[in-house]
Amino acid sequence: MRMHFAKGVVTVLLLVVACASWGQPSKNGEFTPQVGQAGKDVIWVPTPDELVERMLRMAQTTSSDFVMDLGSGDGRTVIAAAKKFGAKATGIEYNPEMVALSQRNAQREGVTTMVSFMKADLFETDFSQATVITMYLLPGINAKLKPKILNLKPGLRVVSHAFDMEDWQPDQIDSVDGRRAMLWIVPAKVGGTWKLRIGEGADNDLSLTQRYQVLEGSLRQGKLSAGLREPRLSGDRISFSLMDLSGSPQTFTGRVTGDSMSGTVRSATGAETRWSAKR
Repeated sequence: MRMHFAKGVVTVLLLVVACASWGQPSKNGEFTPQVGQAGKDVIWVPTPDELVERMLRMAQTTSSDFVMDLGSGDGRTVIAAAKKFGAKATGIEYNPEMVALSQRNAQREGVTTMVSFMKADLFETDFSQATVITMYLLPGINAKLKPKILNLKPGLRVVSHAFDMEDWQPDQIDSVDGRRAMLWIVPAKVGGTWKLRIGEGADNDLSLTQRYQVLEGSLRQGKLSAGLREPRLSGDRISFSLMDLSGSPQTFTGRVTGDSMSGTVRSATGAETRWSAKR
């Protein structure tokens, strides 16, 4: 995993780079990485093991997941995903010597059947099979990756050490020993106008405005229009409430599948009815 220092401590960065040795062969001839060594776009600083585990827990990683670690360094996040959470995992790393080191580390930890490492450029790599992405990259690199990540499958969990995604606010922030980690859940694309039907009733116009996972909207029933209350979007899961024509609250929960949504609406009395919507 990798790190970029803030502008206010550029002097410290220069000292680190100047004083640190590049990765050197050890006495047994194997490559040994050095903190501060240069990479393609950043220098290498490993994420502490405690934070690696916290990041994977924030993503609710399980044995059903496929984790991709962007800028995988010595492979510790990939190995932890496999060894502690039972997940399949792949590391993307540009430095071939770090890739070889990661493979040796995975062999030593007994997880070679569960993990792989690729010498590859992040911007040319296919992330579409991932269910969890972890990273410790430059803010500028996060910003360049953001459009690609937002086009991945809704529900994908992304966890970043230290650095954010510009104006895309995280769904969760946590820290270990003062080191921050942030979680995002890729939201479904729901902005626009939908035809919503409750039970066997008539179609109503549902209008949604979306900014990442933040929603606003209204539902028009005949000549009446009501604003949505507490609209929420988490991956492909959507929920909102509104007042029906009699003034009683209705709570909608459901899932988004492309240009369709469906779920359950609960009345104030607890009665439930199916609802669906198409864009």
